[in-house]
Amino acid sequence: MATSGFEGFEKRLELHFFGDDPAMMGNNLGLRLLDFESLEQVLSAVQCTVVSAVANQYFDAYVLSESSLFVYPTKIIIKTCGTTQLLKSIRPLIHHACNLGLSLCSCRYTRGTFIFPKAQPSPHTSFKEEVLHLEDTVPDNLCYRKASVMPSKIANHSWHVFTACDESHIIPDDRDVYTVEVCMTDLDRASARKFFLPPCGATKAATWPAKEMTKITGIGEINPRAMICDFAFDPCGYSMNGIHNDRYSTIHVTPEDGFSYASFECVGSIFDDDDIENLVGTLRRAVQVFRPASLSVSTTCASHEVWPRVARALDPLGLKCRSCAADEFPSAGSIVFQTFTARRK
Repeated sequence: MATSGFEGFEKRLELHFFGDDPAMMGNNLGLRLLDFESLEQVLSAVQCTVVSAVANQYFDAYVLSESSLFVYPTKIIIKTCGTTQLLKSIRPLIHHACNLGLSLCSCRYTRGTFIFPKAQPSPHTSFKEEVLHLEDTVPDNLCYRKASVMPSKIANHSWHVFTACDESHIIPDDRDVYTVEVCMTDLDRASARKFFLPPCGATKAATWPAKEMTKITGIGEINPRAMICDFAFDPCGYSMNGIHNDRYSTIHVTPEDGFSYASFECVGSIFDDDDIENLVGTLRRAVQVFRPASLSVSTTCASHEVWPRVARALDPLGLKCRSCAADEFPSAGSIVFQTFTARRK
């Protein structure tokens, strides 16, 4: 907990692995064979815990005390907020993957600009320190590396990116997959109040209030096809993971006035007509839940099929694009970072 308030902006880490053992990969489980005790050890180093979980035939999704964890056969994604030490998860994850016959082939770390940067512990006191830690932690075979801060015209909204990969993964294997990360600040007060527990009957394992929040806020309608795993925090705050086939979406809310924040993230495929057609509506419905005064959107994809749709989705909501920056990264492809603010009346 920061001295001034809770840090909503997440740190996000995505690790890809490969394996040479046909027997190991033939079971199509890979990293999903990691036992829960091993995952708990990794999360302990990060300083967070699992509070809820759901799975399907493709991957496992965990709601954490600070955001989310997704485990695929050859990919792990961890998002954590607050004062967690996310980058301390890399070494133990590499160790556990090695025991399963898997080796790290690419790494991507992204985050926005912290609201309370002075409250962050090492190795997150600055992007420079984070990059030095990453450079020292990822294996030497991940020799294609790039670190960049993507700027914007909105104060305190920039996007920090580090990628590293080996020679065989400069161009991503899943080049059709896109990731959209939305960071929203200064939420509408009436919308934010819906993420506070009622004064009576509040519990730490807030299952029923979470279901109620999902329903009354409209979160359940963002992607009606998704199976939702949600959690409400005491006295306020909310997290959810939605899973549909091999795709996930996730929302995290810090509703306190003065530093209110919400994030929405989803993935899709440019070759899936349903994903592309639904993106505009999905993004619009997600942002309407919170009605932020400002937001940023980072779109990661090997092609340029997705990011032009973002402004189209947000314009009818009265949000004007203030800046747009683009860059290319090894193993990630193109990252486009756009910022938006509500139009003045």
